Amino acid sequence: MKIIDGVENIKEKLPYPVLTIGNFDGVHLGHREIFKMLMERARVKNGTSVVLTFVPHPLKVLAPERAPKLITTYKDRVKLIEDSGVDVVICINFTREFANVTAEDFVREVLFNTLGVKEVLIGSNYTFGKGRKGSPELLKGLGKKYGFEVAVVEEITLKNVTISSSGIRTLIAKGKMDEAASLLGRNYSVEGIVVEGAKRGKSLMNIPTANLLTANELLPKDGVYAVTVEINGKKYGGATNIGCNPTFEEKKFSFETHVLDFEGELLGKTIKVNFIKRLRDEMKFSSVESLASQIKKDIEDVRNVLKVFSF
Repeated sequence: MKIIDGVENIKEKLPYPVLTIGNFDGVHLGHREIFKMLMERARVKNGTSVVLTFVPHPLKVLAPERAPKLITTYKDRVKLIEDSGVDVVICINFTREFANVTAEDFVREVLFNTLGVKEVLIGSNYTFGKGRKGSPELLKGLGKKYGFEVAVVEEITLKNVTISSSGIRTLIAKGKMDEAASLLGRNYSVEGIVVEGAKRGKSLMNIPTANLLTANELLPKDGVYAVTVEINGKKYGGATNIGCNPTFEEKKFSFETHVLDFEGELLGKTIKVNFIKRLRDEMKFSSVESLASQIKKDIEDVRNVLKVFSF
């Protein structure tokens, strides 16, 4: 897959571009269905499937207080789009200047003059251009004016549930990881670097944990989770605690994972944590011994959960 950062870096015309536009946060099953349609249309015409997206999310520029916590980082979003089989991703740097481009100017200058699009697939609720005045109906009219076809894709549902990034964000924030996974088409994951923590896990309870520093904005609800952990291309089971360690009366947030059946040093390594199931709320215990006893029970619960989860 070819990645182009900025339309100004498009140096040559693409063969028969078939394009879709959107933020595609999470690259969920609905997005992937659109990509399938995109690639099929491009294949029929011996053309190029093109995804045009934005960074940062427009609301982070226009109304930061209303901007959502994103499901995926930009790097992960591009990787997931690449995995879908799309030919080209074009990323537009969303600035206030770009936000002032009218819908027709965007279509004329970017889609028509620069890209020479032949077909555009767009979601039924997608808006674009200054003041979000661009609608699917307007795009259809502009398509006739500039000589490209527009297909509007209706909302995609799974078991009568509309698949949307906002809905998935809500599920993750509530810790409903199995429901989120069913709409994402994969388990929700968080990648980060293992950094030095309080070192209590190993020294006080003989249960070492990896303290994760991550660029991911959206984390599941505080609590304990059954997870899998990817380390150097190998996958392990794990128990993750998200929260503020109330037993030790701390206010500092932590994301700690005990990796099952792993021996070795993790400090400084990049690992990926895949969330399988929420086990319980974070709790305050009366003693370190009570906490250690519960963690050992959590680890057994994790093993039981992962017995029926192939990884």
